[in-house]
Amino acid sequence: MSRRRAKADPAAATRRLMKTMTQLSMQAGSQALKHATKTVEAQSRPPPGAGTWIKGHAVGAGGMRRYYLFRPHGVAIGERLPLLVMLHGCSQNARNFASSTRMNAIAVRERALLLYPEQDMRFNPQGCWNWYDTKSGQANAEASTLMAAINQVCLFYPVDRKSVAIAGFSAGASMAALLASKHPERFRAVAMHSGVPPGSARSAASAVTAMGGLHRSATSSGPRTWPPLLVVHGRKDRVVAVKNAHNAAQLWASALGAREGKPRTVQRGKRYTNTVTDYRVGRRVVVSLNEIRELGHSWSGGDDKQRFSDAQGPDVSRLIWRFFERQLQGAG
Repeated sequence: MSRRRAKADPAAATRRLMKTMTQLSMQAGSQALKHATKTVEAQSRPPPGAGTWIKGHAVGAGGMRRYYLFRPHGVAIGERLPLLVMLHGCSQNARNFASSTRMNAIAVRERALLLYPEQDMRFNPQGCWNWYDTKSGQANAEASTLMAAINQVCLFYPVDRKSVAIAGFSAGASMAALLASKHPERFRAVAMHSGVPPGSARSAASAVTAMGGLHRSATSSGPRTWPPLLVVHGRKDRVVAVKNAHNAAQLWASALGAREGKPRTVQRGKRYTNTVTDYRVGRRVVVSLNEIRELGHSWSGGDDKQRFSDAQGPDVSRLIWRFFERQLQGAG
């Protein structure tokens, strides 16, 4: 057979094609593996902050959940620190939520522990906390698991158990409010950023209308021992309607017997304008409603490199800490 015919041999051409496709497939697989490895490595790296990023697991009625605890360096023997529980939103995890909020830097400066529970995709494919699913019992079961995580951290780490607060964003804010309403004696303060008040939905279907602000909370009153509430919401939020912020503030004010004050406008530098309405019992602020004019569905004052963060908004992480600190001091 001539060299020319050998080159035209269909079988040889097929073999060469298969070899090329195999090589390309192996290269693509190798690149995918490298990308996956980098992603895993990125997730395992601790977020910024001069402290220790400690991984743990808690088990409760809602199954097992992973959590991360941020502990600042230099905690002395016998020292007890305040604990702030941080609940991420949908499509977020503990690490990128910590990076987005930059709360670790505040914990270092103020000497506090931060607990970042993390949703498991097996229980919600979007990584959302199931705050709405009270009809099936999933919401209450998940709340039980989160309380198990808090109890575990209080047992094994230097937590001042009388100085525990909880905050969250979006679905995390809704779950934070649910936890605070179910276990008011455990928290000194609660902060809702772009969330829905408890009792507004009972299933995934009703959650959609609740997020649109079309459902008022079914809980018309509550114990007067509910912890003070900070509400933050963007007026340009197209995911969770700002009406939910008003509903949450009014729900809490009604439960605590608080009186609504006059709105005031706050603006620092070129940051978005914040309209603040405080609700008081006597001289003490027990509910603070913050409506940020240009903010969408993003953490106000967050790291722009992260999803759901807007650096142009007021620094809500600092606002949350100051609100928490005032409650610890017993002042409004």
